[in-house]
Amino acid sequence: MADSVASYPYETRLNILHQPLEVIDEKAIAAACEYKWFNQTLCQVNNSVVRMAVIEGEYHWHQHTEEDEFFYVIEGMLLIDLEGRTVELHPRQGFVVPRATLHRTRALQRTVILMVENAGIIPTGN
Repeated sequence: MADSVASYPYETRLNILHQPLEVIDEKAIAAACEYKWFNQTLCQVNNSVVRMAVIEGEYHWHQHTEEDEFFYVIEGMLLIDLEGRTVELHPRQGFVVPRATLHRTRALQRTVILMVENAGIIPTGN
């Protein structure tokens, strides 16, 4: 059984912050963030959502059995641990973690990323 988002020490906001035809100011949202691990859904595009995260530290190992997950670095550096290797992403680089792939994201310093994923995804995995 999947754990609820609330059972992890992350500030995860699944509400959709912006509707179509609204300007999204990612820089202002990131600048106002006071959390070490913050995730906010910015908008929905068809059946997917775009989420922004401000992270420092590590997430737990998890997988999404039915959904792929795309990560794109805006600032900082993101490490994505996979079984047997670690992917290092720098600003303006992206990476897709395929469904059912065990993974963990980490940031050694404050890092801002965008994620694109299915609107029904459980961020903590299943």
